[in-house]
Amino acid sequence: MVREFAGRVTVEHRCFALAPDPEAISRIFGSPERGKAEILTHWAAARRHPDGEAIHVEGMRSASFPYPYSMPGLKACKAAELQGGPEAHWDLFDRVQRAHAVEARNIADFEVLRDCAREVGLDLERWERDFRSPEVERRVQADLQEAARRGIHAVPTLILNDRWVVQGAVPEEFLRWVIADLLAGRDPSRRS
Repeated sequence: MVREFAGRVTVEHRCFALAPDPEAISRIFGSPERGKAEILTHWAAARRHPDGEAIHVEGMRSASFPYPYSMPGLKACKAAELQGGPEAHWDLFDRVQRAHAVEARNIADFEVLRDCAREVGLDLERWERDFRSPEVERRVQADLQEAARRGIHAVPTLILNDRWVVQGAVPEEFLRWVIADLLAGRDPSRRS
């Protein structure tokens, strides 16, 4: 869809953490095991969406590691962004998501993230340096604070024209007409 609206729409990636630290899953769900089980029910639901068939619920269920927390992946993508701008962020984000949801790999593991960075063609020495830098931490924290300020609690969340908030997985056709309305100067909430 981004290609469809090329030159008329700009996408800016921001970080949002459902589970920002290793203890977050336990805080939210009561235990790592209950958290993993609950999250995997969401994965199963996501498999029913178009392009969700590849999500490997059983692979993650049988994985020996606890369900991964968000911060390492967020820092990985921000480090990619420092190196190659929004496109590099997007490329690494997509690769990390595939490692997580399709390959059932532990994206809280630095080596998994490093493999993903290598596969998308990043300069690994620079990426590692940026990953560990205070600047990446500062940028991730700024994104998290912005999400909190806006009351964002779901992934994905799209903010259109700094005003319209679309949370959760919605049909592409819905996004298409909202974007078309905004580009035409129409209020999408008035569509009948």
